[in-house]
Amino acid sequence: MNNDQIILDQIIEEQRAARVPSLKTSDFFEIYVAEQLLKNYDLSDEEIEFGLVGSGLDGGLDGIYTFANGELVRDDFDPSSLKKNVLIEVVIFQSKTSDGFREEAINKLIAATQHLFSLATPLSEFAGRYNESVLSCAEIYRSLYQGIASKFPEIHFHYIYATRGDGSEVHPNVKAKANDLEREVKSLFKTAKFAFSFYGSSDLLNLARQEPKTSFQINFSEILTGDGGYIALVKLKDFIKFLRDEKGLLRKSLFDSNVRDYQGRTQVNEEMQKTLGSKNDDEDFWWLNNGVTVVAGNATQAGKVLTIEDPQIVNGQQTSTEIYNYFQGADFEQEGRSVMLRVIVATESQIRDRIIKATNSQTTIPAASLRATEKIHRDIEAFLAPYGLYYDRRKNYQKQAGRPVDSIISIGLLAQAVMAIILLRPDDARARPSSLIKHDEDYEKIFNTDLPIKIYLFAAKLVKACQAYLRSREDLDPKDRNNLLFYILVYVTSSLTNKGVPTSSDIELIDLSNITEALIKSGLVEVEAIYTSLGANEKIAKGPQMLEALKKVLASKFPSVSIGG
Repeated sequence: MNNDQIILDQIIEEQRAARVPSLKTSDFFEIYVAEQLLKNYDLSDEEIEFGLVGSGLDGGLDGIYTFANGELVRDDFDPSSLKKNVLIEVVIFQSKTSDGFREEAINKLIAATQHLFSLATPLSEFAGRYNESVLSCAEIYRSLYQGIASKFPEIHFHYIYATRGDGSEVHPNVKAKANDLEREVKSLFKTAKFAFSFYGSSDLLNLARQEPKTSFQINFSEILTGDGGYIALVKLKDFIKFLRDEKGLLRKSLFDSNVRDYQGRTQVNEEMQKTLGSKNDDEDFWWLNNGVTVVAGNATQAGKVLTIEDPQIVNGQQTSTEIYNYFQGADFEQEGRSVMLRVIVATESQIRDRIIKATNSQTTIPAASLRATEKIHRDIEAFLAPYGLYYDRRKNYQKQAGRPVDSIISIGLLAQAVMAIILLRPDDARARPSSLIKHDEDYEKIFNTDLPIKIYLFAAKLVKACQAYLRSREDLDPKDRNNLLFYILVYVTSSLTNKGVPTSSDIELIDLSNITEALIKSGLVEVEAIYTSLGANEKIAKGPQMLEALKKVLASKFPSVSIGG
């Protein structure tokens, strides 16, 4: 082995042991490769896991990810926010711990591309050839593309073949196979852009050394300086450069601390587009807009340039996104209008939270939109920490701090777990991984101060234990693990309380030490039997049949308790 291979192997083993010790090295290699390849998309552990498809009947594919304007497309993605100049990116990779690159691997990619992306052939025809994860990820792309075809999206296919070998020494015959793959993609989507990359140990190390950009410079025309911050007028042409990444996409990481997602086609946003499009020489944009608030770790001024470290747009996501949308594909260099930018230096999380809540409370936002800043989330964060669980109120904060995967619980995953356990809605928990807490009615039921705080500890402990066990089961397809997870939570909770429909008071009394692998395994056996009998697919896990069948099983095991429909 050369030095790069030795160093790469050492890094992978250290990370595997620290983050996911239950996984085999070959399985963790897939995760590691995905993390490096998709680093600029700022994905969470759960989002990374969503696109991993490698197992039996994977067609030689290890990961399939679809992005729309830089955002990962999942089951409940809402395409209504996509307007003009839409970019769809499909990233497909194959990772092998071998020391070289082989033709057969690309032959498999060619065959899979023919089957999965030919819109003329229903995916159902390949049910016995590809696993549920592969078909599900392919369906996500198909549904998105067909749903917005009238907007003529730009399509990029990027294939990556990663091994521990030398990416600069690929046999010409293997490279020729990549050309064959390009011809196949172009035969399906004539205007699509295509890229194929061979990544060896040196290339993966170079990716690992690339740290996410945390320091940005922005030009301004006028500025007021105060204690701990700045108020600046920034030309729209300079602001758009701040918002865009190297590929020209909206820099999603700027909004990790924002309290609400982009709202899409609302009256306010439509009016903003009209304002941007009017170009009235007598009115500047900043006269008609509240501006953008940025919280930063540090900020310094030198001449007409402001350098901002670790910036987070905490108010003004709608404004920022509309400006980005307006200038998509347009020449903005002659743009003379400005936006008002407030930059506040605040390093303590509690101060950041107060700023976020205060700046957003001044506009008409539903109370439940102030998610991560609410006291209940700070309380959960503080309550879980002594138990070795780290609440990820700010996306990927705990991951970047080096916490083990099995110890990090995101707001979204905790919401799914509570919905399954407390509201007895594992089907909804499975069907709505990213939109669950966007609906105020559901959010208020899940994160409710009337619930004992120990409920959140139990839910976090159980869902992470179940995830760890399911991850260790190599006989399960990745998508099947996700389809089964929330139903297992329901079964285990009933077993621990000896009740078909336990109350929050019952759950509060559960001894956490009773959450054992043996109990989770028994839950898997019961739930998987139901899942298999109904067809063992994603539609079953998201629909009412599986839940009704589970209720009947629980009713038979706990006959003293009546379980309603």
